[in-house]
Amino acid sequence: MSEIRANTVSDAAGTGPVTLTKQSAAKAWATVNMSGTAAISDSFNFTSLTDNGTGDYTATFTSAMANGNYAANASNDRSGTVGASQSNAYQRNVADVRCINANSAGSVADFTKNSVTAHGDLA
Repeated sequence: MSEIRANTVSDAAGTGPVTLTKQSAAKAWATVNMSGTAAISDSFNFTSLTDNGTGDYTATFTSAMANGNYAANASNDRSGTVGASQSNAYQRNVADVRCINANSAGSVADFTKNSVTAHGDLA
């Protein structure tokens, strides 16, 4: 197996970092199980999870974001239920993102399958 390590990947002219105009990969993503003991099921660039209470969790980045202006999205999968649910990535910090879930009645709720994604620049 090969391994590549670099501090900077430069453009072809060697004058600056590579500009990714057609690639928009997420800088972090996670699937979260909030049922019972809250846990990250699978992830990229998330290291830990804090259960802040019913329907409310904070996911901490392994590598911080450059600033708090990144785009963050949260969702949940209410398989087998009727009615709309809501997920919000409502508090963005360079080190973490806080998410909250609500059921169709607007009350906070824990769901088995939740997702959070962050797009932006890493620090």
